[in-house]
Amino acid sequence: MHVPLTDLALQYQSIKSEIDEGIRRVFEAADFTNSTWVKRFEEAFAGMHGARHCIAVSNGTAALHAVLMALGIGPGDEVIVPATTFVATAMAVSLTGARPVFTDITPDTCTLDPPKVKKLINGNTKAVIPVHLYGQMASVELLADMLKSRGIPLIEDCAQAHLARRKGRYAGTMGLAGCFSFYPVKNLGAFGEGGAILTDDDTLADELRSIRTYGSAGKFLIERIGHNYRLSEIQGSILEKKLPHLTRWTDRRREIADLYRNGLGDIDGLRLPVIADENEHVFHLYVIQTPMRDELMNFLTAHKIQTGLHYPVPCHLQPVYKKPGYTAGDLPVSERHAKECLSLPMSESHSNHQIQYVIRQIRQFFIDS
Repeated sequence: MHVPLTDLALQYQSIKSEIDEGIRRVFEAADFTNSTWVKRFEEAFAGMHGARHCIAVSNGTAALHAVLMALGIGPGDEVIVPATTFVATAMAVSLTGARPVFTDITPDTCTLDPPKVKKLINGNTKAVIPVHLYGQMASVELLADMLKSRGIPLIEDCAQAHLARRKGRYAGTMGLAGCFSFYPVKNLGAFGEGGAILTDDDTLADELRSIRTYGSAGKFLIERIGHNYRLSEIQGSILEKKLPHLTRWTDRRREIADLYRNGLGDIDGLRLPVIADENEHVFHLYVIQTPMRDELMNFLTAHKIQTGLHYPVPCHLQPVYKKPGYTAGDLPVSERHAKECLSLPMSESHSNHQIQYVIRQIRQFFIDS
């Protein structure tokens, strides 16, 4: 049996007629930008989250960068981010000329640790970006309370947390803005790149719409420096067609997570994902931790089970960020996680039979070990 990490081809086949019809309409209308389908998706995505505005953009990094630009963050400023995240979170900060300041994560949820954030805040801190890692929200309300009195905006990185909730509130609705990625393997993925920003701030929304179209204030009028960060109409159509299925797909991911928990929860030396109280995890990834990570990964590969590493090098130890003076040992929780993390097959398209096969092989590995 072969078990892929995810199965986008099977997902497409399950809704092929809907996707193909939407793409056909875009081609027949020959409206590939600034047209109907992106606007329809924006309205639907905002409505699903109860947000005032959704601004669709070209990708998740663009979403973060645009928000930072709109806030006027630049050289001399600092933005606090977790070290355990895809490098795009930090790169968006660097693109403004500001400095990403890395902080450690909690050992249980692997999300940003509020007390550690508090110690890093200084006069140069202009924003904090918690990452809702692997599909679980960070303790956003604790951060928001801490930052509000200091006038520091909270920007949520929701690239892996579509429909995740904490205390009944959706990811992307608890800070000034929530930034999403629709990279193909995300829980809600385009057929290429895509992203979006949620916000309830009318002024910020207007600025973001300007930034995504070269800083436009209307036809032939440019009021600020901007980018070409528009989402294509083809991707807007695809996302609009996928969106009604997202709740069902999320429920299936939770079912698979339950299978893993029931099948692997009694194994010594294996740490499974911990769901924080009042969190509703959406399991973009199912990440286990073990000191025997490499041996287990090789064993599963030999048994035709694909796994992933998210992320084997924390951001503060990436070559591009060594210049500020970070060294091994600075952020021990993130560094341990990087050495022990392993992503197991996870998607709404996996069958119970496939997941049970993965469980049997993992159990066999630990018996043999």
